[in-house]
Order: sequence, then structure tokens, then C-alpha cells
Amino acid sequence: MHPRSGATGPAAATAGEIMSARVVVISSDTPLGEVAEVLRTNQISGAPVVGPDGALLGLVSEYDLLAKSGKSAADVMSTSVISVSPDTPVADVRHMLVGRRIRRVPVVAGGEVVGIVSRGDVIALMATEWACQVCGEAVRGDHAPTSCPRCHAASDQFALVEQSPGP
Repeated sequence: MHPRSGATGPAAATAGEIMSARVVVISSDTPLGEVAEVLRTNQISGAPVVGPDGALLGLVSEYDLLAKSGKSAADVMSTSVISVSPDTPVADVRHMLVGRRIRRVPVVAGGEVVGIVSRGDVIALMATEWACQVCGEAVRGDHAPTSCPRCHAASDQFALVEQSPGP
């Protein structure tokens, strides 16, 4: 199980497995002062903007609040939003984040925002460590290696090491 999700299997391989399911969304008619307060209070740098039906309309970020003028989230949000489905491979999400120079990607299913994948979520996956149960060799990566580089044990001899939350 991946340390940041409820996923089962050898490693998280999809957006749905590494996404943050607790997503702060902002209604399109939210005044900018409230948008700023939501971002500050939740210690986030951006959030999806949704319409009355819950459909994704755009993203509003700290940059949008600083660089654009208007009265509501709809006035300043970025509307060219890249979103993914829960089954999008993490490798594809990573390429989007890097190639488009974006910080987060909403995860959409059934027309609604069900999660968000940030750069930090992908970095956490990259820090995933596997330990060989035969010799103790540690290997980092999205998946257990096909064999142990030290003792050549098979992939099924690796266990996911739970990462501590940091200092």
C-alpha cells in the first residue's frame, strides 16, 4: 500500500491512487477576498473553481489573485484547465506538470472534481522505497524492481517501506 493513499497493489500508478481526495473547491461567484482567505486558511496556492452544478470551470491561484482584477473567482480564474481522470497514469500526470509548468491537476470523474494531484503528490511517490525481504537492500521507485540488485531475489520479495512524515 502506498503511504499516502488507500491504494492496494505494488505501487500507486494512477492519479486516483496518489491524489488528495480532500479538495478545496471554490464557487465561481465567490468574492476575491473570500478566495484569498480560503487559500490562506487551507495553506494552498490554488484551487479548482466549480459552477453551481459542481462542474469544473477553471482554476484560481495566488498568481491569478495578484495579477488579475475582478470581483469574483470567475473573473480571475484560468479557464484553460488541464484535468485528468482517476485512471490516468502518474507518468502522464508528471509530464503534464512539467511540460505545462503547472503546479496541480484536478482529477475529474463523472463531471465532478474528485481529487487533485499536486507536484508534491508526485514527489512523494518518487520517494517511495522498497526493501528486499531477503537481504534488506533498499531501492527507490514507483514499483518494486524486477529483481534485487544485491541478491537477485524476485520482485515479490520486496515490501513497501512506510515513509515517515519528515523532520
